Amino acid sequence: MIPAAFDYVRAGSAEEAISLIGQHGDEAKFLAGGHSLLPLMKLRLAQPTVLVDIGRVTDLSYIRDAGDHVAIGALTRHMDVENSSLLRTDVPLLAHAASHVGDPQVRHRGTIGGSIAHADPASDLPATTLALGATYVVQGPNGTREIAAGDFYQGFLTSSLAADEMLTEIRVPKMNGAGWSFQKFNRRAQDWAIVGVAAWRRNGDSGVALVNMGSTPVLAASVSSALAGGASIEDAAQQAAAEADPQADLNASVEYRTHLAKVLVKRALSEASS
Repeated sequence: MIPAAFDYVRAGSAEEAISLIGQHGDEAKFLAGGHSLLPLMKLRLAQPTVLVDIGRVTDLSYIRDAGDHVAIGALTRHMDVENSSLLRTDVPLLAHAASHVGDPQVRHRGTIGGSIAHADPASDLPATTLALGATYVVQGPNGTREIAAGDFYQGFLTSSLAADEMLTEIRVPKMNGAGWSFQKFNRRAQDWAIVGVAAWRRNGDSGVALVNMGSTPVLAASVSSALAGGASIEDAAQQAAAEADPQADLNASVEYRTHLAKVLVKRALSEASS
């Protein structure tokens, strides 16, 4: 449980952080809250030679009304997402999902950008922002670019972020009164979800994404298509695993996860429609 030796540098701005990553190459990693990276380092599943600490880059911690969407700085802590009056009004699904991340200690240190950039399919916020149709803004030595959440997740703990790029902002469309639900089934309150569902519904539109049902967060497009085609909630929920590739582990078999996804999607859609 002791990490391999590494060097440590602290960045004062996003530009400095990107410059430092560029200097040290692929073996450097950003450190924000540390709740994703440090456990991997202790198990020596990750062995960066340099940690670039961005935890004090305060200009990336904000939640702002940006017209048709809410802009969230990547270093905004989970507790601030959870308690934001703006998000509770305009994107309540995201604020509620943030309240389910880990425990209070994790939520006071972990950041939304760290969770998304880590790209863990068992995390709550990547799937939630995927369901909401979020856009991620990343910055690198050649400037900034926008990546749709649906194009961001490439594989297990792998995203379309380049080695010298940094996630700086999450742009989440306002829900405009849509019904919503977040369902999470786990053994204990602070555990990873065995299966989770983030869902919203408004008139004929909907978005449904699954937690821990594949190597990436899963957008359950077949569920939304079924609803748009006039299917009942029960029938649409049967399509929950159509895009998924669940894996067996100590907590659940493939069959159990598949069944659970259908049950939770049905519950989520029923709550979002009430």
